[in-house]
Amino acid sequence: MAEPGKPVRSKAPEAEADDGSMRIDAKLVSDLAQLLTDNDLSEIEVADGPRRIKVRRGFAPAPTPETHREAAPPGSQPAAPSAAAPAEDLSGQTIKSPMVGTAFLSPEPGVEPFVSVGDAVTAGDTLLIIEAMKVMNPITAPSGGVIKKILVADAQPVEFDQPLIVLG
Repeated sequence: MAEPGKPVRSKAPEAEADDGSMRIDAKLVSDLAQLLTDNDLSEIEVADGPRRIKVRRGFAPAPTPETHREAAPPGSQPAAPSAAAPAEDLSGQTIKSPMVGTAFLSPEPGVEPFVSVGDAVTAGDTLLIIEAMKVMNPITAPSGGVIKKILVADAQPVEFDQPLIVLG
């Protein structure tokens, strides 16, 4: 019987105990949680034969420049959108993140970004880079078009399947 406050550790490498319940390797879970922290990830999953362990942490995504707004002073009315302002046309192909990581809009700090709104691109052109576990992964244009909108800020954490760029 385990002492209160002491972690329970598996002595056998098997995934299941004799009674069919899963044995939890606290050291493995702790190591996976440390990987999440060290690499700024939100989720990690490992499989070893029939044993599968997923560790996830919740966090609020960083606000993008478009969504971050200052709080209005008490008693003030929010400004009504101008009726004369044209609606933004965001039709086109949305490029989504294939992984969790950090988006970088330029190849290195202080250098021009890969693309800007209004730039024409061809299939295979690098749009941005996503760093995941210290590996720089280029995100390329799947087809030619014009950059309509960039939906992420430089050095912003991104999630899997998060929209990054609208290509028209």
